[in-house]
Amino acid sequence: MTIANLQDIQRRNGATFEVINEVMVPVSFGNDALAIDAARQGVALADLSHWGLLKISDSDRLRFLHNQSTNNFQILKPGEGCDTVFVTSTARTIDLVTAYVTEDAVLVIISPQRREEIIKWLDRYLFPMDRVILTDLYQKNITFNLIGSESDSILTKLGVPLPIGDGYASHQLLTVNDLEVRVAIGNGLGLPGYTLIAAAPDGAKLWETLTEAGATPMGDRVWQELRIAQGRPFPDCELTEDYNPLEAGLWKTISFNKGCYIGQETIARLNTYKGVKQRLWGIRLQAPAQPGTIITVDDDKVGKLTSVTETDSGIFGLAYIRTKAGGIGLKVKVGDIEGEIVDVPFLTHEYFS
Repeated sequence: MTIANLQDIQRRNGATFEVINEVMVPVSFGNDALAIDAARQGVALADLSHWGLLKISDSDRLRFLHNQSTNNFQILKPGEGCDTVFVTSTARTIDLVTAYVTEDAVLVIISPQRREEIIKWLDRYLFPMDRVILTDLYQKNITFNLIGSESDSILTKLGVPLPIGDGYASHQLLTVNDLEVRVAIGNGLGLPGYTLIAAAPDGAKLWETLTEAGATPMGDRVWQELRIAQGRPFPDCELTEDYNPLEAGLWKTISFNKGCYIGQETIARLNTYKGVKQRLWGIRLQAPAQPGTIITVDDDKVGKLTSVTETDSGIFGLAYIRTKAGGIGLKVKVGDIEGEIVDVPFLTHEYFS
């Protein structure tokens, strides 16, 4: 069985596909409203197999990742994990990723449009003396998200022993319906749920197992709506070389105590001298607007809209707003459209030690 078998199963579930970043992605199952409700008060199942999955192995793997990204890998033990950000030497964002430390490797989930770029970028920083092996697992494995408050119930029904671990990104290699599945706490959305990683030939059976147990299939269109509503920044939208991870509200992914890494000097200076000039916020809009639209207050430019989606409670987006202009509760104009700046669950704008 292959990815094609998984897609056949998904078509029988009502999936329609679109090509995104040169990959066929299930964008809807014809049940978008039902899938949103499931994520809020049940359990939804999303296929993230079009995202990248990289295995980093050999004895220098933790030191290498520690030196190449914002979080502290030297303190992580097998069964633990974290979110971390790859940044340029001037601390501009490349990607927000999730890493899982195993006994002999680190598995890294990469945003779909950054898969090849991150692998090439990491390879560029490998030196002959480094004991590090990069293995691209794209299309060799599948990645699913369980999203919603009933995610525990689904896993318990399938015989998965809970709890998985002590906190976000804790993970175990377990058996689900005779399939070997790595089950990790969290789904990258700030909502209850799990990430499941398995071999590609097991994808179709695992999808069937989860839907038969009660999970509602969710397409990428709804996943994008949720990530905007929750405030997860995304490459080519909120994560670009125009912004750094402090501006992007990714303070939880940054260790200010771990020493040198690519971009560390800039990030430390921004933190020390309160140099964050703009911040990412949620924004409620009175009508639809295009990403890239300039945001003003009293005709003065204060920011830019980066993402927008239509929800059952109105139009919602993400926007960078100049720090001196204000934050939560600020009334703005997005082009000619009125809006209000609001908080979103995924983001933080200060450091908690």
